[in-house]
Amino acid sequence: MAKPHLSNLFQNRKPSDIRMAQIEFTKRTDKVQPINVAIGNVSLPMHPTMFKRLQNITNNDSPFHNGILKYSATVGLDETNQAFLNIIAASGFPTQNLFSQITDGGSHAMELVIVGTCGNAGTNIKPLFLIDAAYTNYKSMCNRTGRATISISRKLLENGKFALPDIVEIEKLIKEKQPGALVVIPYDNPTGHFLDHETMVELAKLCVKYNIWMISDEAYRELYYLDAKPTSIWGLTDDIVPGIEGRRISIETASKVWNACGLRIGAIVTDNEEFHQKCVFEQTANLCAPVLAQYVFGALAHESHEQLNQWFKKQRNYYKSIGKTLKEEFSEWMPGLIVSSPDASIYSVIDVRNVAKPGFDASDFVMYCTTKGKVSIDGELYTLLVAPMAGFYSVEDPENNPGKTQMRIAYVETPEKMRLIPEIFTTLFSEYESNR
Repeated sequence: MAKPHLSNLFQNRKPSDIRMAQIEFTKRTDKVQPINVAIGNVSLPMHPTMFKRLQNITNNDSPFHNGILKYSATVGLDETNQAFLNIIAASGFPTQNLFSQITDGGSHAMELVIVGTCGNAGTNIKPLFLIDAAYTNYKSMCNRTGRATISISRKLLENGKFALPDIVEIEKLIKEKQPGALVVIPYDNPTGHFLDHETMVELAKLCVKYNIWMISDEAYRELYYLDAKPTSIWGLTDDIVPGIEGRRISIETASKVWNACGLRIGAIVTDNEEFHQKCVFEQTANLCAPVLAQYVFGALAHESHEQLNQWFKKQRNYYKSIGKTLKEEFSEWMPGLIVSSPDASIYSVIDVRNVAKPGFDASDFVMYCTTKGKVSIDGELYTLLVAPMAGFYSVEDPENNPGKTQMRIAYVETPEKMRLIPEIFTTLFSEYESNR
């Protein structure tokens, strides 16, 4: 008997490059330990006030002490929305006239923002503008919702810095393709590139000039390691970029700075009341974000700005040390390897273009590490799970995709395990190259 057909989306769907290694590794039956730095799955404890609420969630002073767990309003609990606004304010940005709604993590926020700013097939096509290498979920969400993307690539230089294309080239593409929105990630995933205030201003001017939305993914706000100030879309006002107000949207999350990936709480913050209202209407189909998780994150609404800034500093110091050590030790283990400058977020990109034989494919190497690779260190067997970068670029010709020789490493294992990565990578790379 014939079986029902899958949709084209499902027929062609493969795991994201971020999750591919983890999925394949589960098929192994040997006793190799994976050092999984393919996924930005933060392993640090969540903020203490959040953890305290989690511990006391059935106490008499908890709203859930009687076992009743109702939906919240679709917009989310007021306390949880205030928590996100309090965090933005703690970074020094004004929050007057901002509207917030709670979502099921940052990924759901992406989906809602995409359907709210970009047209689908028909006469209202307005693609989403991405700056490659771009976080893969934006393309996945566009595919899911029938939206198109356009992109322009930055380049990983020999010194490890990522360079944006000239602003003239960005403007040319906007003028030609007429996108509905531009996505910026000031503390960039996957590149670790830090977009300073001046760069944000230049991009904002284009959004005003061509009447498009500016979407800022601020999942890693405050995680920067340069002698600079935090940057944000909320630092862009009409006084700085006339006309920018009313087209600003930020995507917020509990996952990264707050070490609560599994909480699945995010937010959409905007200064456009109509967008906010319609976005909440659209989210009514999802009813509401997880209420227990909203309550846990809501604890941050009551933290002082001084306390929050102490937390930011603690997180920065932790990740800065890991990124610096990783880059230094890679340079010792594999001269000629390009390691991106650890300027922001929790990722490094490594590029083997100067040390690999012709025809190297990062995805194939990752599969080798995942399914066969093993390295013995102090009597323990390890392999390394990293994310191949080809899927972070929108390049039609696979042979010209910069990601063919690039991989992303997330700073999510313990500092001790992170220090093993250069040795493990170098050994696996050498074995792989000698056998092809």
